[in-house]
Amino acid sequence: MIPLHLDIEVTRGEVVESQHRVHAAVILREGTPVASARDPQLVSMWRSCAKFFQVMPLLASGGFDTLGWGSEELALSCASHGGEPEHLVVVARMLASLGLEEGDLACGPHEPLSTRGTKLWRDGGKPLTRLHNNCSGKHASMLARAKTAGWAIRGYEHVDHPVQRACLGEVSAWTGVPLDDMPVGVDGCGVPVMALSLERMALAYARFATAIAAGETIPARVAAAVRAHPHLLGGTERFDTVLLEETQGAVIAKVGAEGVHSVAVPDRGLGLALKVEDGALRAQQAAVLAALQQLEILPLELPARLAEFAHRPIRNTRGEIVGEIRPVQGATTRSHAR
Repeated sequence: MIPLHLDIEVTRGEVVESQHRVHAAVILREGTPVASARDPQLVSMWRSCAKFFQVMPLLASGGFDTLGWGSEELALSCASHGGEPEHLVVVARMLASLGLEEGDLACGPHEPLSTRGTKLWRDGGKPLTRLHNNCSGKHASMLARAKTAGWAIRGYEHVDHPVQRACLGEVSAWTGVPLDDMPVGVDGCGVPVMALSLERMALAYARFATAIAAGETIPARVAAAVRAHPHLLGGTERFDTVLLEETQGAVIAKVGAEGVHSVAVPDRGLGLALKVEDGALRAQQAAVLAALQQLEILPLELPARLAEFAHRPIRNTRGEIVGEIRPVQGATTRSHAR
């Protein structure tokens, strides 16, 4: 097992002021562990990293195609989007095609996750809506699953609803964890969220990566959609979008709340899952990049847009740079994991 060094430090002047511990697991193809950081058996909620799998029952049922939806709707179904106009338009279109409206979404409103989305919302002077929720696309596709299957719309977010049982079953199939052994909570957007070890998360993404490379229909459709519409997956200068764009779709990553991130590398059949122990987003993106550099998936000298995530300046209220968020020394050393 190759050790990865993914901890992130925060400096002020020449002093390390804070440090974030990062755990990770890396799996190849059908289950071979090849690298890890700290505790790869650490159990955490998978949060939005599960979205690629939660949309699969709708695709498999034929309901997605019955609605005449295309790659934009599919990318938005997988998104933790930035609440920008392009995102809102697609979600509104999805709901209209179902004969539903914003109020049918079980998720609540929150401020857009992208800087551009926040600015446009504030400048527009209109109230926040549920469409702004970063999970609104996922919720629209869940409503579509209920509608096309003839199930009740009301309560689709509850754990005992057929929509959620199908989603949990799909996650169980990809991770290999029986439903009875999978603790379930409630996600920030109101639907069930499952707890898994990092190794099981990485296994699912390794299987996903392998299936994409093999051209399996549903995984390949999901990958093609987010590759075609990286902006819909995240948004303007959002990490998952930039990573997709800068690698020309070779690396497919999905953010989750509380420091969880999962990554598929189809050409390698590789799955990565990591967890920042204290849940800090500020450490999460730099840790993903450090892992990909140590695995020789990304170069030591990153493209400028990615480098901004790997080494983020800390500014004071005067706009002066007073420190940096960065991997601890040695965190970009090559690990030769193949």
